[in-house]
This record gives sequence, structure tokens and C-alpha cells, in this order.
Amino acid sequence: MLAVRKVRRKLRMGTICSPNPSGTKTSSEVCNADWMASLPAHLHNVPLSNLAIPGSHDSFSYWVDEKSPVGPDQTPAIKRLARISLVKKLMKKWSVTQNLTFREQLEAGIRYFDLRVSSKPGDADQEIYFIHGLFGIKVWDGLMEIDSFLTQHPQEIVFLDFNHFYAMDEAHHKRLILRIQEAFGNKLCSACSVESMTLQALWEKKCQVLIFYHCPFYKQYPFLWPGKKIPAPWANTTSVRKLILFLETTLSERAPRGSFHVSQAILTPRVKTIARGLVGGLKNTLVHRNLPAILDWVKTQKPGAMGVNIITSDFVDLVDFATTVIELNDLLQEDRALAKC
Repeated sequence: MLAVRKVRRKLRMGTICSPNPSGTKTSSEVCNADWMASLPAHLHNVPLSNLAIPGSHDSFSYWVDEKSPVGPDQTPAIKRLARISLVKKLMKKWSVTQNLTFREQLEAGIRYFDLRVSSKPGDADQEIYFIHGLFGIKVWDGLMEIDSFLTQHPQEIVFLDFNHFYAMDEAHHKRLILRIQEAFGNKLCSACSVESMTLQALWEKKCQVLIFYHCPFYKQYPFLWPGKKIPAPWANTTSVRKLILFLETTLSERAPRGSFHVSQAILTPRVKTIARGLVGGLKNTLVHRNLPAILDWVKTQKPGAMGVNIITSDFVDLVDFATTVIELNDLLQEDRALAKC
């Protein structure tokens, strides 16, 4: 019965966004653009904190500008080295953690975005940019891309987690928050009880965007959620074994109520890792080799109050990451079926 439900859901969502000529299906072509809308009715009133939701790490970093200044998130030593043009080319290989644009990630099923932002030296218009070592696109452009998708898919909900701010004073924060208001308007969801955040409740309010703002400015705006409502413990390791142990431990310590929870299923390069794989970059040195093992861990998980909630990954298109996370919600269907027996 469960297999039949999966097939029906895929038929409702549409399986392929754009088939390739070979006829094979790559993860970036799997279309989960309406997966929330396609969940069975009994999950519409389950808190979002109890559902399995796919997310991306450094979500904006599919493009960084090697011609831009090195970001204020880097050490003075790196900034000095980056005066050599080759150094910026190598930095780009380690700064990029995604292949897909915001729109492509959304179509693949990603609903949580990990965002780091900064002002740019010498930028006369005071725009805010995404940043990971090097500057990415303007935040405004990214927000508009996300809003365009949400307008076309009115039952999909996204989490935008602004968790790192660099070189930003009060004026910069006010400009960024104004941009967020301008981009999403009535789609913004005011901060309230986490347990009241269900698909049905959000659909009734026509709200689609939860903004988490890891800075005291959140207190001044009702549509900004405090960062403490979405903890994302970080393993900071290059070892898959240590990562999985960390993920299991932090899940077991998860608060059963009052917050969402992010499992960062990512490996973080050390200085010596970068030195050994300098030319290969993050994808070829760490991710390609280890992502299948990380995905195997994801497949063993279960959503719920003390289970997984949001799971993030680098290069979400390299394996069938988003679909694997989404299908964990079928386990909640199994629980319901067993309860009726």
C-alpha cells in the first residue's frame, strides 16, 4: 500500500522537470516542485517541526565572483594571499557548495536555505550580497527568484535562515529587512508557536515564508523569527563516522517542543584537507566520495518530535537527496496505518 501511495504522489507532482536525451533520470531533473501540496491530508495538520524537510548548505554558493574582493568572513592572511589571481580561482573551488540555482533547488524539493550575507567594500548603493569566502549574487536577486517560485506554487513553504552577517551595521540590517519585506509581503509568516506551524495553518493564512534572523534586530519585526528557534548544530569534521555519530547524538538531545531542528549532514574541510586537495576543490575532494554514505544515513532516519526535521547537504543534486528526505514522511503514513490496525 505504501508503494502505491508513493507512485500516486509522484504522478501528482510530476516526476521529471526536463528529461535529458539519454532517457536516464538525474537528481537535478527530479521535480518535487509541489511536494508539500502533494502530501496526504493527515499530514497537513502535523507541525512542520515533525516533518522531514530537505535543505541545502550555503544555499546561495552556486555562483561566486572571483573578480570581487575577498569577503570579510576571511582572515587577513587569506586576504593578502588573494592578491594573487590564482588564489581566488582556487578559493572559488572551495567556496562553491551547490550546483543548482535557488529556482532549481526549489524545483528539486529543497525548502530550507542556509544564508550568509555581507555588505561589499566600495559598493555605493549599499546593497547586501550573499557570501562564502567570495561574494555571490545580490540578496535582492535571490529573494526575487524565490518569490517567483512561491507565487507559482502557492502551497509550498520555505525556511530562509539568515545565520551569518558580515560588515553590517544598523543601516545595512534595516536595508536587508526592508528588502525581505518588499520581496515577500503578505507571504511572510509572523513568529509564533512552532507547534502551530502546520501546512494547513499556513495555507489558510496564505503565508509561505519563515525568516530566521540570527541577530537582535529580529525583536523589532514580527515576521522575523529568532535564530534560537532553528538550532543547527555543526559537526565540523572531515570524517563521515564522526559526522554520523554527531548527528545521532544531537538528534537524541533535540528539544521535543518549541523549535525546529537542522541536521547538517555536511563535512567541513580543514586547512590540511584544502592543502592536499587544493586543485580538486570541495566537491571532488570531500563530497563525491562521502555523499553516498551520508545518504545511507538519511535513509535510516525517521521524522517526528524526536526524529529528523530539516536535513541539509552540500551539492544536493549529486545524489537523490531531496527525494530521499521527502520520502521519509511516508514513515509517518505507515505509523498512521498501523495505529488503525
